[in-house]
Amino acid sequence: MVEHCEPSLNQAFAALADPTRRWLVARLRSRGESTVTALAGPLPMSLQAVSKHLVVLERAGLVRRRRAGREHRVALEGRALKAVAEWVNEYQRFWEDRLDALAAHMERQALEIERTDPKEHQQ
Repeated sequence: MVEHCEPSLNQAFAALADPTRRWLVARLRSRGESTVTALAGPLPMSLQAVSKHLVVLERAGLVRRRRAGREHRVALEGRALKAVAEWVNEYQRFWEDRLDALAAHMERQALEIERTDPKEHQQ
């Protein structure tokens, strides 16, 4: 497989491909730093399974984990998320520009048709 992105961006997208990991990222975004136990609470899986998902997110640079006594606390890491957002935004701008150009072309075509045959469009 050809990889067109830098490895860290590939890791981030691979990590975010999983719905559980996207849920964990969304939960951290809405609630801020949290313990692994608190993150695992609402999920229908073991603490160990949640911890494995967090390791994938951590390796991709999307979260950071720190020990606070006996607890492991997890928080979002902005740098990798920013890289993902920038990559997506490039393509969003690309498609918005293309669609704007298509809309302008269609408007010009409609005006040209109306100009060349105004009677047909007055009905």
